[in-house]
Amino acid sequence: MSRHWHSEKDADGTVWLHFDMAESGTNVLSSQALEELDSQIRALALSHPTALVILSDKKSGFAAGADVSEFTRLKGKGAAEKHIRRVHGIFSRIEAMSFPTLALIKGVCLGGGLELALACRYRIACSDGSTRLGFPEVRLGIFPGFGGTVRSTRLLGALPAMNLMLSGRTVSARAAQRLGLGGMAVPERQLRAATQGLLAQPPKPRQPTWTQQAAGSPLLRPLLAWQMRRKVAQRINPAHYPAPDALIDHWEQYAGKPVEMYANEARSVANLLGGETAQNLIRVFFLQERLKSLARGSGFKPRHVHVVGGGIMGGDIAAWCALRGLTVTLQDRAPEYLSRAFERADKLFRKKLKRRNEIQAAADRLIPDHKAYGVEKADVVIEAIFEDVQAKQALYQELEPRIRPDTLLATNTSSIPLEVLGETLQRPGRLVGLHFFNPVARMQLIEIVTTDITETTAAAQAASFAGRIDRLPLPVKSSPGFLVNRVLMPYLIEAVNLLEEGTPAPVIDTAAVDFGMPMGPVELADTVGLDICLSVADKLSEHFPMKVPERLRTLVREKHLGRKTGEGFYRYKNDQPVRETPDRDYQPPADLAERMIFRLLNEAVACLREGVVEEADLLDAGIIFGTGFAPFRGGPMHYINTGGEDRMRSRLKILEQQHGKAFSEDPGWASLGKV
Repeated sequence: MSRHWHSEKDADGTVWLHFDMAESGTNVLSSQALEELDSQIRALALSHPTALVILSDKKSGFAAGADVSEFTRLKGKGAAEKHIRRVHGIFSRIEAMSFPTLALIKGVCLGGGLELALACRYRIACSDGSTRLGFPEVRLGIFPGFGGTVRSTRLLGALPAMNLMLSGRTVSARAAQRLGLGGMAVPERQLRAATQGLLAQPPKPRQPTWTQQAAGSPLLRPLLAWQMRRKVAQRINPAHYPAPDALIDHWEQYAGKPVEMYANEARSVANLLGGETAQNLIRVFFLQERLKSLARGSGFKPRHVHVVGGGIMGGDIAAWCALRGLTVTLQDRAPEYLSRAFERADKLFRKKLKRRNEIQAAADRLIPDHKAYGVEKADVVIEAIFEDVQAKQALYQELEPRIRPDTLLATNTSSIPLEVLGETLQRPGRLVGLHFFNPVARMQLIEIVTTDITETTAAAQAASFAGRIDRLPLPVKSSPGFLVNRVLMPYLIEAVNLLEEGTPAPVIDTAAVDFGMPMGPVELADTVGLDICLSVADKLSEHFPMKVPERLRTLVREKHLGRKTGEGFYRYKNDQPVRETPDRDYQPPADLAERMIFRLLNEAVACLREGVVEEADLLDAGIIFGTGFAPFRGGPMHYINTGGEDRMRSRLKILEQQHGKAFSEDPGWASLGKV
């Protein structure tokens, strides 16, 4: 009896094999599901139907890939390689069927799910917006291992297939059709008819063009592999993320030799799975899934959002909500204050949406509303005005009498405690913090800020709202700076201290990027805006022993605010920093990266001790998704743990001896590993 698969045979003799993962909202290729699939395939080989169609009964999609949780339970590289070879055998049996086989794809078809689809002779995909196909494995520190490197390069040609695998990107059904990945893309109502029509007159399987095949020839492979490595190195550090280079090596050496390519795919992916990078990226995947789970369960389904504040942050929040399908009214003092917000929104819609009707629909959902007509209709009201307690409190006094009792009232404050902001409210327990990060369209995290009196319903609604707009909610306690700004600011301040000591900005940024940060701290401060950095630093210095560098004050006083004014710590040309090359004889401080990173780590320990977040895993998730902290290191607390708490504490003491009290050990270090 199969738990995850069931089949039906129609009058034409076609077997429709349905994938419906038991006790799960999503299909994943667990070991049990794969073994059951093998049993189904062996039985079909004996009964010899007219054709086989593999499809999903899940609304979420065809299959989300392998069961990632099983990766952590594989005992060593040998077990991993054995498992991969086992899947190779199952998929090869599907590929070898003498009758037509077809994957009917609707929704997500990713990783191992796409590799299963590629084992079929044909593919038809639903052309609605929910269908996405791709190989996201590089984001887990590996590459496709269930035969995907062999079948994708054979089907698409070397360059399209390698680009798809190296990027980890997903494509729509229509884009997949153009690539040759999906044979047909049709509306949902036509899926069954298209399937029956294709099986009635099966076409020849797709072949890549001559030029696509030529790219994989032994003569051209070394040159193309070199170009791929150079392109990858512009995006990531191969020392930190080895999977892309391993994939290129694999293709360069074994392309055109299917037997050897399958064998090396199993060896290479198993080797990557056992490495620290893959294990940490898998950890980050589960941290992400945990944050996503916090958005489920409240039953809150907002449809209308009212945003007050048409500046960069408020305008971008409004635009993102409209992009994600919500009706949004955007309020500011007068219509002229909204024009820039709508210009930025138009750019966002054109960048994210391809079809003219989709762009227009998103634009129609974003409504200028300087007279605040949308307040009474809104399910969520977000205040995103400037950081001033009196101004925010005065606004709440205007808003509270007009909003419905069940409307969520939220503030995007970056540093002001909710207890202070809620002092003038009749129902302060309905006020929550929804702290977005800049740029809104790129940063995945939203801090859900609550106090001891926050209503449980309001906190749950805030988390659900974050999920509704495709963002990750992180519950944090209301305290100065919350989590992300609190942890990030000492790191940025130490970078400015190094600048004041004479270390060139490019050297500082390079050290941070070499550690694994997505952007150096000097450029990050310029990008955020030096006025915003100074404002947050000043507010935090009122509560914590944090000295604000004079150079930061000077630049703000002179209106050199960073990227947005064309000059900050860097000068900007065409929106790019002009980096001066240091003198050839210049020697940077030996502890350059450590000084910045240990300031961040020490503050993370302090936040954990104070209960700003409930536990170390949530802290790691917040700092990774809120700052981009080196994902391959697994988060700051995990980095401390893997580096050895005693060794880390010893290094912090040395930094304190050399550089002063800014490196004084937080008391929380003494209790690490004891809970």
